[in-house]
Amino acid sequence: MTETTTQPNTETKAPATATPTTARPAGARSFGGPRGAGASRGGSSRGPAGAGRGGAGGSRTGGAGARKGGPSSRGGRGGAGFERVRPEFDTKMIQIRRVTRVVSGGRRFAFSVAVVAGNRKGSVGVGIGKAADTAAAIEKATKNAKKKMIKVRLTSAMMIPHEVEAKEASARVMIMPAPGRGMVAGSSVRNVLELAGIKNVRAKILSGSKNKLNNARAAVKALTQIREKKPSRASVAK
Repeated sequence: MTETTTQPNTETKAPATATPTTARPAGARSFGGPRGAGASRGGSSRGPAGAGRGGAGGSRTGGAGARKGGPSSRGGRGGAGFERVRPEFDTKMIQIRRVTRVVSGGRRFAFSVAVVAGNRKGSVGVGIGKAADTAAAIEKATKNAKKKMIKVRLTSAMMIPHEVEAKEASARVMIMPAPGRGMVAGSSVRNVLELAGIKNVRAKILSGSKNKLNNARAAVKALTQIREKKPSRASVAK
């Protein structure tokens, strides 16, 4: 018998060369493929958790508390404590006119404004202002009215104690107390009495003048003639 010897196969395959890979740190941004869980723009790609561009509390402005209009905003306009300050005197424009001045180069136009100002507590005044635009004219008229303001002598019930009458240019005005009747007046005289804070009063324009500025000045002139009520004989005897 012939002995058969089996030789082992000595040919071996070379191991496959592994491609070296570079490990990416956690949270690094990927440019060549889909973004990973940690590399998305809204994740924590720029630092610790919550410090990303779209993370919770990690916005560019410093979180939800620093948004415009929040409690910590710069201007404080959205805060609950913002309150508009009311001016000391109320104003009412009674007349506005466009006036013309003739110069060597032609005509120049301006505005003339008449304003009544008062604090509704006994102080009232009438002023006039002129300027190239209405805003500046109103400001000048308001300053002039405050400069010429008078203090009216009123009773404890904010009424005038007696009847008064005055004349300014062609305007003539009479003002009388009217208990229980409220305000009975018209034209610019009513504006003067309202801003002075006078109650239960009746006014009458005795002339045919329609000039509101003269009527208002006549009303203020009449209010300056109010004198304090003289004490009665009974109170003097006590």
